[in-house]
Amino acid sequence: MMRERHKATRSLRWSNGLLFLGASWACGGQSIEAQSGNAGKRDDPARGDGARCEFRGRVDREVSESVGTGALQPSIRRVYRIIGEGDQRRRILVCREVDTNLDGTKDLVRRYNDQGEAVEEQADSNYDSKLDTWIRFSKGRIAQVDVDLNGDDAPDETRYYVHGKLSRVQRDTNHDGKPDIWEIYAGGHLERMGVDVDHDGRVDRWNRDEVAARRPPAADRGPGAGAARGAEDAAKRGAGAAGDDSESDAASRDATEPQQ
Repeated sequence: MMRERHKATRSLRWSNGLLFLGASWACGGQSIEAQSGNAGKRDDPARGDGARCEFRGRVDREVSESVGTGALQPSIRRVYRIIGEGDQRRRILVCREVDTNLDGTKDLVRRYNDQGEAVEEQADSNYDSKLDTWIRFSKGRIAQVDVDLNGDDAPDETRYYVHGKLSRVQRDTNHDGKPDIWEIYAGGHLERMGVDVDHDGRVDRWNRDEVAARRPPAADRGPGAGAARGAEDAAKRGAGAAGDDSESDAASRDATEPQQ
């Protein structure tokens, strides 16, 4: 049980870290190329790099390639939808994909609505060319994360968030397609965990974290506790829990950027 919790914690740290990397690289990369309607050409940079954004053969799409931090070749792709004509012509960011390990293959893709808010994200966390992490957003905040831990293309762990904060987790430890561990969180701390011992779909035992229940607020745990909590919350916001504030601003600008 402790091993499963350790694995889940590591997975959570990875997904948050990947969100942060994707956002920071996408915001900090240097744009080197913009193209429109040329997806069928021989020099199409998307061919063979695992592209998942939809733009090939679309005259209403514009693609921008950027070089991310530490990359020697384009590692970030933004796809825009072109609407309007003449002075009313503008572009809206609809998709962005990133090569996070700089191996030449895009392994993270995020899609946006017309307001520049993230809607969903998919990622290949172990770089085996198969998606294993699916993230859904609500009003720009992370709402649900599904993770495939054994490579069978089916989620083994689902994490639910309320207002960008972790609320509950359910896991399928024997990979039979049904959850057998449920974790309930309050204030960012594990409050109790239910276990289905005989795998009949019902909780047989609830384990309560009495230590966490007695834990005083952050402000009461020493002079640096409040600052530490603030830094943690800021990191989560940067990681996507609050909708990637820096990228939302950039996306909003892209959404109303006129074409030259």
